[in-house]
Amino acid sequence: MSQKKVKVRAAKHKRVVDTLTGPFERRFLPWMASRLPQWVLPDHLTALGMFAAVLIAVSYALSNYHPAFLWAAFFGCILNWFGDSLDGNLARFRHIERPRYGFFVDHSTDALAETLVFIGMGMSPFMRFDIAAVALAGYLLLSLYAALATVSMGEFKISYAYLGPTEMRMVAMLGTAWVYFNGMPIIQLPFVGLTVLDIIGILVSLLFLGAFLISSAKMAGRLAHIDRTAHHEHKPHE
Repeated sequence: MSQKKVKVRAAKHKRVVDTLTGPFERRFLPWMASRLPQWVLPDHLTALGMFAAVLIAVSYALSNYHPAFLWAAFFGCILNWFGDSLDGNLARFRHIERPRYGFFVDHSTDALAETLVFIGMGMSPFMRFDIAAVALAGYLLLSLYAALATVSMGEFKISYAYLGPTEMRMVAMLGTAWVYFNGMPIIQLPFVGLTVLDIIGILVSLLFLGAFLISSAKMAGRLAHIDRTAHHEHKPHE
């Protein structure tokens, strides 16, 4: 594939969003976008989502000093959802899309935001840093898969097993609230004791890794079939 074709494929892609909250968001987000003041631009919302990620990370780290900082992390998840979910919807509603710029900035800031969030969680007293690091690695693997699938097939997938960014935020918020009200009891397993957030982190890591492996295997099969078909179609007849 030529470099020119890769650029076009990356700019014009099909979004695959099949999540539990998808039907609600497809109705609610455009409604919210239509009611935002004219001075609010998509870049403002992207910046808000990034600010919220910093707030989440710092708040988790500060929970070492007082658990009340967990509520700042909880609120940060809501702000992050608002900014991250609405920037693209606002651009589409106002017909001011910038496909290449928007795709690059949105998803590069997403990767940075999630890196900060997982590091912040790992610095809190409620999740082991190694578990947070493994969960982050799983997220980045899925981000890599999404980028490769976009370039290879023009298909940008952000949902796996009916779960997407919104569902992950909800899990984080529920886990954070549970920890605030119940403290940090250690669940003793064979050879190791884990907190509730540790267990959630392990489950999320397994989900990310499983989604990456299964999706990559399926995509490789699709691409192999496409390449074989194209080879046979262009093979000269004897």
